[in-house]
Amino acid sequence: MVSAAFADRPHKKLLLFDVDDTLTPARQDVSPEMMKTLRDLRKHVVIGFVGGSDLVKISGQLTLNGSNALDDFDYGFAENGLTAYKLGKALDSQSFIKYVGEERYKKLVNFILHYVADLDIPIKRGTFVEFRNGMINVSPIGRNATIAERHEFEAYDKQHGIRPAFVKVLQEKFSDYGLTFSIGGQISFDVFPNGWDKTYALKHVEDEGFEEIHFFGDKTYKGGNDYEIFEDSRTIGHTVANPSETERLLKEMFPEIQ
Repeated sequence: MVSAAFADRPHKKLLLFDVDDTLTPARQDVSPEMMKTLRDLRKHVVIGFVGGSDLVKISGQLTLNGSNALDDFDYGFAENGLTAYKLGKALDSQSFIKYVGEERYKKLVNFILHYVADLDIPIKRGTFVEFRNGMINVSPIGRNATIAERHEFEAYDKQHGIRPAFVKVLQEKFSDYGLTFSIGGQISFDVFPNGWDKTYALKHVEDEGFEEIHFFGDKTYKGGNDYEIFEDSRTIGHTVANPSETERLLKEMFPEIQ
């Protein structure tokens, strides 16, 4: 039995969405067309976003004409659900730094920064390590790269395997830390405690009584940051390549939102 909060939805289903390259182009804003589709969809099912970025970044991407992302979605899961909201109200959160500890964290970050310093890639910008509440995000090129530079690095990375090689070194060097290294987006990878991947978000919804939980994402391959929740037995996974494909799939699944 679905909770009373969602009793008005005709379908007792929850649809969860990755953000970059699923609801929006990578690190760009949601389109009016996508937002209309999601608002129409919400009349029929419960919807939520599950992103690796922090809430400020995700909210910025999913805000349209001054709307609030936490008002447009029933669930908001930033940092894989380590920062969580239901109907605009905060749920329990987790802390990466408490899990790892200051000394071990310092060793990890120092190693990462030395590795980046010695890395020979065409360009480097700024913010190579971004500290978040439930994880850190590591970018060899730096998160201050422009959209064009992000596209260039993504192509370069596919050819030269910069991020997979970086992850492999960290997995070997810090094998005793109990960490997962997950490649996502165009320019970076996330580092978080084992089990704190996007399946963490499911902890907040598994007792809500939904008949089905669907997940939509683009990085659903092994090593991608959508893989674990896509493969989880509690979800029905859908792989998409871009927001247009997400819209098309939703309209196929729910003809009433045409």
